[in-house]
Amino acid sequence: MLDLNHVSKTFNPGTVNEKKALSDLDLHLREGDFVTVIGGNGAGKSTMLNAVAGVWPVDGGSIVIDGHDVTGLPEYRRAAFIGRVFQDPMMGTAPSMQIEENLALAYRRGRRRGLSWGVTRAERELYRQKLHTLGLGLEDRMTVKVGLLSGGQRQALTLLMAALQKPKLLLLDEHTAALDPATAAKVLELSDRIVADSGLTALMITHNMKDAITHGNRLIMMNEGRIILDIRGEEKKKLTKADLLQKFAEVSGVQEESDQVLLS
Repeated sequence: MLDLNHVSKTFNPGTVNEKKALSDLDLHLREGDFVTVIGGNGAGKSTMLNAVAGVWPVDGGSIVIDGHDVTGLPEYRRAAFIGRVFQDPMMGTAPSMQIEENLALAYRRGRRRGLSWGVTRAERELYRQKLHTLGLGLEDRMTVKVGLLSGGQRQALTLLMAALQKPKLLLLDEHTAALDPATAAKVLELSDRIVADSGLTALMITHNMKDAITHGNRLIMMNEGRIILDIRGEEKKKLTKADLLQKFAEVSGVQEESDQVLLS
C-alpha cells in the first residue's frame, strides 16, 4: 500500500544550516498494516510523513501509494489517497463551520464539486451514525460550530473525517500529543477501532513508547533519517520498554537510560 524507495531529503543544502533529514530511506507497508513510528527529535519522523503527504518535494527516491507513483504530485493531488490527523486539534477542521458541514466537506473529498450546496437527509443520517460511534454525544450537536468543541472532541471528529472516505493511507502525526492523558487514551482507542473497522493502512508517529508498543501490528524506530528498528508480529506483542531501549542501544551504539532521554 505504501512504498518508499531510497527517499532522501536535505534542508538548506550547501549552507551552515544544512540538515540531512532523510537518508536513503526504505519503507514498505502492506495493506492493513498499522505502523507506529518512534524516534528522537530530528530523527526524521515528521519529515517522512510530510514527504509522503507531499508537503515538500524529496531530493531523491520514489513514493508509491497503492501502485500509484505520487513522487511528483503536489499535496492537494495526493489528498485523494491520504487522510491525515495533526498534532494540533485546531488543524484539520473548519472552526467556523458546523460539525455536519465539516463532515460534508470530508465526504465530498475527491469528488467533482458543483454550485449547489447542502447536506441531504440521507447524508445527515449517515453522519449521525458515524458520530454515534465516537461515544461523545456529538450526534446530537451536529449544528454546533466546531470551534466550540474541546480539543479531544475536535481531534475525534478530525479522525472520523480523515477516515470517512476510506483513504489508502491514514497518517496520524502525534495526534494525541496535545491532549491530556485520559483524552489521549480515548482518542487512541478510537484510532484503533476506526483503523480496524475500515481496514485502513496507517502510520502513527508518537513520542510515547508505551503507546508505540501497545498500538498497531508493527513498530519502527528512526534515527538520523533512517529506520534502525523494525519489529512486528509476535516479537512486537512481547515487547517491553526495557527491550526497546536495549534494542535501540544495540543498533545505534548509544546507551540510553530512559525513554525520556531517547525521545526528547
